[in-house]
Amino acid sequence: MDNLIWLILAMGAVTYVPRMLPFVLFEKWSLPPFLQGVLKNVPYAMLGALIVPGIFLVQDDPLFGVIGFVVAFLVAFLGANVTIVVLVTIIVLAGYTAW
Repeated sequence: MDNLIWLILAMGAVTYVPRMLPFVLFEKWSLPPFLQGVLKNVPYAMLGALIVPGIFLVQDDPLFGVIGFVVAFLVAFLGANVTIVVLVTIIVLAGYTAW
């Protein structure tokens, strides 16, 4: 049991230190505005890289994912909140599979 506690503490330190070091080491430096703009878009790029392959691999029918993506995009573009986007997409895809 002692080894398990030391293992958990070590894993916590290994996780915490790389996240803390940039804040400590680079707090006095500022990035150029162009680089700040690029870094602000990284989460969106990563989200796209994770979602887009899943659109085509979600079922045997690639059209299923494409329809779900288009419906979700249009409903979200119209300003609906996330719950409405998910519910409408589920309803449309349920209708598509029943058809």
